[in-house]
Amino acid sequence: MLLPPTESPFPGGGPQSRAPLPAFPTAAQRWPWSRAQPEGPDAAAVRPATSFVLIFPVYVLGYLGLSFSWVLIALCGLFWIRRHRGGKSSRLGRALAFLEDEEEAVRLSVSSADLPAWVHFPDTERAEWLNKTVKQMWPFICQFIEKLFRETIEPAVRGANNHLSTFSFTKIDIGHQPLRINGVKVYTENVDKRQIILDLQISFVGNCEIDLEIKRYFCRAGVKSIQIHGTMRVILEPLIGDMPLIGALSLFFLRKPLLEINWTGLTNLLDVPGLNGLSDTIILDIISNYLVLPNRITVPLVSEVQIAQLRFPIPKGVLRIHFIEAQDLEGKDTYLKGIVKGKSDPYGIIRVGNQIFQSKVIKENLNPKWNEVYEALVYEHPGQELEIELFDEDPDKDDFLGRYKTNEPVWEENFTFFVHNPKRQDLEVEVRDEQHQCSLGNFKLPLSQLLESEDLTMHQRFHLSNSGPNSTINMKIALRVLYNLSHCKPLKAYSGLNLIAFSEEGSDPYVRMYLLPDKRRSGRRKTHVSKKTLNPVFDQMFDFSVSLPEVQRRTLDVAVKNSGGFLSKDKGLLGKLLIPLASEELAKGWTQW
Repeated sequence: MLLPPTESPFPGGGPQSRAPLPAFPTAAQRWPWSRAQPEGPDAAAVRPATSFVLIFPVYVLGYLGLSFSWVLIALCGLFWIRRHRGGKSSRLGRALAFLEDEEEAVRLSVSSADLPAWVHFPDTERAEWLNKTVKQMWPFICQFIEKLFRETIEPAVRGANNHLSTFSFTKIDIGHQPLRINGVKVYTENVDKRQIILDLQISFVGNCEIDLEIKRYFCRAGVKSIQIHGTMRVILEPLIGDMPLIGALSLFFLRKPLLEINWTGLTNLLDVPGLNGLSDTIILDIISNYLVLPNRITVPLVSEVQIAQLRFPIPKGVLRIHFIEAQDLEGKDTYLKGIVKGKSDPYGIIRVGNQIFQSKVIKENLNPKWNEVYEALVYEHPGQELEIELFDEDPDKDDFLGRYKTNEPVWEENFTFFVHNPKRQDLEVEVRDEQHQCSLGNFKLPLSQLLESEDLTMHQRFHLSNSGPNSTINMKIALRVLYNLSHCKPLKAYSGLNLIAFSEEGSDPYVRMYLLPDKRRSGRRKTHVSKKTLNPVFDQMFDFSVSLPEVQRRTLDVAVKNSGGFLSKDKGLLGKLLIPLASEELAKGWTQW
């Protein structure tokens, strides 16, 4: 006899009392679509129905003179279907659990610094399908790289210095380990509609074999391995209406990638006249900057494309950099073999793409003031970044003092929002850390406070909630009233219109409007559909965000159309009207038929 888990067959319990029994799933729990049999007094009421269900098939088989084997076949089929569904549900559950726990499994298996970009940034997607494609194409990609070395890099090196006129590659073997793409980000906003922009987080670690020589000086050197880590931008433009749909392919790094090269015979190479002042670091900078903006590799895919405009694009803007000062730097200089701690001789390195600026050196100062100004060309926005690094000048090797991070950022950016009701709407501001994807603080400002401020403007520091006690953000917030085309008043349609009846039951009219010459889908305005009537009343108002001087050059295109049903032949135009807005007094508004 089984007792409830909390009871014991022995008075007072004791060491022989039963522990709680484990709960086993019932048939109804294992098979959600099956019904558990009722228990208690109600069970008797169900038994006749159950008996009828079991006996009726046997009666039918006997009445029709069929074999009882059909019942066995049906039961076996039912059992197989249920088992198949149960296995499928189980596999689906395991798959969903794996997908949900995949990111956590990755986090537990590798360190945070080695995590791929798609873990850190939600707008970066995984690219395993692309990695498989690259692996399949890798032998042919290696052929392209070899062609690039021989036809582009080799002539460029020869022309860079008279002493390198006999430079050549004797062997180029990139290796069998393909390049890996750790994440892909596709830009869909604020880009030209005739181009596709992708940012690829790439990593390449390969045991390659690249041999070079300078015959004039009997000098030979080589490369045994290469590591490259960085963000490569791929631009597919222009998009065309014929195959292959893409006019050209452009490749470049947005900023200098991390590049490590394991040289062989580098000492012999640096003994060549004209190169003896170089170093390993300088050579790496020269190579990496060759791949960084504004330098780019452009591959035309059709003959009609204007390759010069793609390879040498016009800059999108100029960035003016005010390099002012630094505070509380670390003292790197020491005296008496490290016994006496000194100061530093700081200077700054500023990079925008492959444009590099170096500030003057300020001797013996941990709070240097440079007050220098630089101007850099910007070719890609968004994407390019400003990089600043500080170093301590030393006779042998300069010490690193700091860089890509700050607790007092300055953005100086402008944002515009359309406000419909400042008495009820709020402005919410949040400061976030991009790398760790976490919030650093936030605040909410009721816009009704702007209505009470002088000139509808507030310029002050706002305290950030959920942050440090001294965390603030300095903002200037202004509320302004803009003119728009809401003076058109509600558009109404009555029976003086004499609408056409598309069927015996009338028409299903609605009104469509464009503010010409804009005929984009986003610029279209539509009323609701009035069903089966020739005298519709819409009573709706629409806004067009256009300045008052600009609207004087526009024309309002108003059309009354018949909606009809799905796949209906009764769709059509009921009437159309063009209203030149130059002659209307928009400031006063008007109403007319």
